[in-house]
Parts: sequence; structure tokens; C-alpha cells
Amino acid sequence: MIPETATTAPRTLTTGDKVIFAIALAFSAFQIFIIAYSPLSSLIARSIHVGFLLLLAFMMFTPRGNRMEGRVAWYDYGLGILSFALAFYHLFFEGELIQRAGDPSTADIVVGCAVVILIFEAARRVMGLALPLICAAFLVYALFGQYMPSFLQHRGFAFHQVIDQLFIGTEGVYGIPTFVSATFIFLFILFGAFLERAGMIQLFNDISMGLVGHARGGPAKVSVVSSAMMGTVSGSGVANVVTTGQFTIPLMKRSGYSPAFAGAVEATASMGGQIMPPIMGAVAFIMAETLDKPYVEIVKAAVIPAFLYFVTVFWMVHLEAGRKNLLGLNKADLPNPKAAFLSRWPLLLPLVVLVALLFSGYTPLFAGMIALALTSIIVLGVPISKLVDGTMLRIIFWVVIGVLCAGFFKFGVTAVFGVILALVGWNFIRKGGKDTLHVCLDSLAEGAKNAVGVGVPCALVGVIIAVMTLTGLATTVGQMVVAVAGQSLFLSLFLTMVMCLVLGMGIPTIPNYIITSSLVAPALLELGVPLIVSHMFVFYFGIMADLTPPVALAAFAASSIAKESGLKISMHCMRIAIAGFVVPFMAVYTPALMMQGEGGLLATAYVFAKALCAVGLWGAATIGYLDDRLSWPERIFACIAAFSFVLALPLTDEIAFGLLALLVGYRLWRRKQAKAAA
Repeated sequence: MIPETATTAPRTLTTGDKVIFAIALAFSAFQIFIIAYSPLSSLIARSIHVGFLLLLAFMMFTPRGNRMEGRVAWYDYGLGILSFALAFYHLFFEGELIQRAGDPSTADIVVGCAVVILIFEAARRVMGLALPLICAAFLVYALFGQYMPSFLQHRGFAFHQVIDQLFIGTEGVYGIPTFVSATFIFLFILFGAFLERAGMIQLFNDISMGLVGHARGGPAKVSVVSSAMMGTVSGSGVANVVTTGQFTIPLMKRSGYSPAFAGAVEATASMGGQIMPPIMGAVAFIMAETLDKPYVEIVKAAVIPAFLYFVTVFWMVHLEAGRKNLLGLNKADLPNPKAAFLSRWPLLLPLVVLVALLFSGYTPLFAGMIALALTSIIVLGVPISKLVDGTMLRIIFWVVIGVLCAGFFKFGVTAVFGVILALVGWNFIRKGGKDTLHVCLDSLAEGAKNAVGVGVPCALVGVIIAVMTLTGLATTVGQMVVAVAGQSLFLSLFLTMVMCLVLGMGIPTIPNYIITSSLVAPALLELGVPLIVSHMFVFYFGIMADLTPPVALAAFAASSIAKESGLKISMHCMRIAIAGFVVPFMAVYTPALMMQGEGGLLATAYVFAKALCAVGLWGAATIGYLDDRLSWPERIFACIAAFSFVLALPLTDEIAFGLLALLVGYRLWRRKQAKAAA
């Protein structure tokens, strides 16, 4: 997973960043050691993880929130070192902290205040003011909520109680989001960094170009397919925009798409990376921990919605290409997808192994460690295999690599990293060895730096979790939603959607999901919505929030590449993604769309067919094109039919299929009449 921030893309290492590079390497080494061997208690590991994050944040970002250029200021060194030193407080005083739980000492309060303030400042630099201000509002509520109106009042808490909740245990800044950041998220960010440096982006671009580049509107379809494939590795939206977008947006512009539409296609397709199995976004790991469900259950619930999301975007660009009569690229000039696959197929092995392990019942941590180790071996092994002459020798080489990887299951982490060190030593003395070693070190450092954009907000949203746990605010807001919406499920869902979109105007998907799911999911549960479905509903619209004006992070990330206004791109994002708005509503009314509830595969297949019809009709109504341009009455007719598919009543299903048949029949009759007239 490559992170999303509200400011800029991941920082590029330069030779002058030796201190930051060394810290990032130490951070990655620490995390790999902790994940592999677990020598420290969970709370201590989380605390040191946050210390590394703050140290890097203060050294990478200026007080104005810009990326560091040149030398780091002395006060930023000071803040970073102070943050890292305070991270060892739990290590040295863990026993005493446990003994005086609920009754913090003066030192506990002072250190706790300092850590919380430093987290707020680091988050402000990394993400801007929006999330820190929201978290500050929750803090004010915890301290002064007893003076609020009656429906929001709590009994009142002393200052030391609030700090104790925030800092001492695992209910605050070291809560579930930080735990997930220190384990699953960091591991998969590192995994993505290795694959990216090994050439995975080029592989995906070549395959997608070869598969769909020659089709009608091919460049836009290349963007959709490559973003979908990249989403399986990065699990991030904004990062996908600034990586695949560098290639696809100029290509779309040259083929006839407007700059705003080209940027919107890339932004919309890239945001789907967060919901694209098997890695998905950081939210998926937080959701698994929050719901106490195996990660594979989250993946299973996301498969069909993710497929429908990308089908929606693909369908919209297909219709737009038809409306504007845009052709594809010359097939003779495109890369051969088979040749691209054969040249870099080892890069896909970690993904295959990862999926196989997840669906075999292994934990994400174990599967991620296997995938990371295999990726490291491949990054080191590919240059070595190129030095082996002859096809048979190369086959033997990769068989040996496979045997070594299989040995991981028997001998554990030590054996694999021993193999990696052996390969490093061998490759280092061969031609190209230094370059390969630099790739590995750069991947480790880049992965650690990328983790800052995810880990810092994870620590900060712990403030919100602490306040809600302490005051019972989640129950209060849930009761308010039920009171406003009554027993209307649709109105409750609509209010939830609006809350997600409004919050998403200022904060990334992770805090958006944590806040909204904590406040609204209990209310939806009372209305009969399964927890995993309600959480996926919130997750889905948290993604859509990054496409929604006026503050659309993905759209503004694409604007610099497309050379177009971010606001204009976000308006086109809404147009492209509008069909996708129906998917989460359909999932709530028919949980079989997320493979939940009763009915089995037959029910899932039926609702999947309904969803495809709804998406197709919404797309035709929005673009105004099907097999030819649609008149306004036809677009309204298609819109009514699509809405009928969303509802889960047998009568509405019959109406929807009837309207669809009428529309298709009418269009066929029109085409026949036009052909006869011609």
C-alpha cells in the first residue's frame, strides 16, 4: 500500500538525504524484525512505531507542510529527536504504567501531553489542518462536554482522565489504527515499494496497452485496466494517480479526450485501488481488526463491489468514446501482452502466493511476510538470472528459487532472510550487483517514508476513538441518526453517505472511515444492516469522497498532470463515478452482493446481474449514449429503470427488467428503421 496524503506525492530520495535515508532504513529493519519475531509487547512496538513516524515526519516536512528541500532545520531535528526519545517511555516504564493504570503520575501526564501535541503537529505538516481540527474538536468535547446541550452532554472527565485515555493504554493514539499501521499496513507498503521498484508498473502498463489499447477509446481503457492492476499492489488512490497517471493522462489527451475528462478517468480508476483485492487499502486491515473478522472475509465482501466499480468506469469511458467517436491506438505500435508477461512473469509470483495463502487460512501478516520475502528474492534474483546463459539454466535457476521459497514454510523467517543475504553477497560481486543492492535499499527506505502518510493519521485518529470510548459519543450520535431518520433505512443510508462525503472534503479515507463507521454503524445495525455491510458502505463512500468537489484529493493530484483545474476534473469524476453510487445501496438492500446473508451463489449471481444492468443504465443515462446518442426522454427512461434495479422488492425487479427490455427493444427498432431508411 502506498499512502495517500493531502499534500504531495511520496518524496524522492536524493544523495543529500543521508540522514533521512538512514532513519528510514532503520525504521524498515525494526518493523521487519518486530513483525517476524515479536520480541516486544504490542504497546511498546506501537509506541516505537509512532516515534519513528514522528521522527521522519518532522525531518521530511517543513512547518508550512512542504516537503523538505536541502538541509533540515535545527528545530525540526529537535522535534524529531524529542518525539523518538519519548517513544521509549512505555519501554522503560511499562511495569509501572500497568500498576498505576487509571491513576497517571505527573510524569505520565507531561509525557502524554507532549506526545499528543507532537502527533497533532506532525499530522498538520503531513496532511494539513482539516484532520487536526476535527480531532481537536473531539478533545474539546471530552474536556467540556458536560456543558453541551442535553442531547450531547456527558458526565464530565478530569484532564488526567483524558490524557490517561489518550496515551497510557491502547484506547487512544496507540489503538487499533496504530496497531494496524505498525503491522499490516507497513508490511504491505514495503511490499508495494519493492514491486514498484522491480518494474511492476511497467508490466501492468504493457499488459493493459496490449489488451485494450487498440479498442475504441483505448487510452482511457488502458488507464482503467492498469489502475485496477496497480490497485492490487498499492491499495492507494492518490499514489496510483501520480504513478500510472504520468503515462495514461497524456496518452488520453493525445487521443482526443479533454484534459478534464482524462484526469477524471485516471483519478476515478485510481481511487478504486483502495477497494481492489487482494491488498486493498489500509482501511480493509483496520476493518478486519475492528470487526474481529479474518481479513479474507473483508476481501470476499469487497470482490464484487470492486469489480462493479471498475466495470462502471470502463463502461463510462467506452460510452464517452462512442459519443465522441474516438478510436483506439494502432495495434502494430502496441506492446505484446504475452511478451510483456513472459519477460517479467516472476513479478506476479508474490501476488499469486499472497492470494493463495490468504485464502488458505493464513494470517495477513504471515502471508505478507512470505510475499515480501519472495519479492526480495525476485528483485535480487532477476538480474542474476539474466547472467545465466541458456534457457535450461534459467529454468533450473528459478526452480532453485522456488525450492528456497518453499523452504520458508519449514525453516521460517531466518532461512529466507539467510537466502536473501546469500543472494545479496553473490549478486554484489557480479556485474550489476551494486545496482540491485541499491534497488533493495531504496525500496526499504522508500517504503518507510511512504508509511508516514498513513501512519501519522492513524495515530491521530486514535484521539477520536479515545474520546468516543470515554464519553459514549458513538451511541449518542447513533441514537440521533435513528431519531432523525426514524425507521427509514434509505434515509439513514443517505445521511451516512452525506456524512462520508462531507468528511471526505478535508480528510483522507482512513480517518473518514473510522469516524463515520464508529458513529453510524451501530445505528445501521439497529435497522438490520449486517456490520460488515455497513462498514463496507462507509468505506466505499469514503473512497468516493476523494472524487467529490469542492475538495477532491485524487482530482487535484491529477490536475498537475492533466494541466487542468482540479475542480473541473472533480466534476467529471462525479459524472464518471455516478453509476458507482448505486452499488453500496444495492449491497445494503441485498447483502448477497457482498456474499453475505442467505441465498448462496444463486442469490449472489442474481443481484450481480441486477447491479450490472443498473450500472449500464446509469452510464447510458449520464453520458447520453448507448449504441447511438440518446434523447432526453430516453435518458430519463433509463434513469427510472436503473433506480428500479436498486430497490430490493420483487415488484420493482419486474418493473426494472420490463423497462430495460422496452428500452433495448426500442433502440433495436430505431436501428432497424434507420437501416431501412438508409
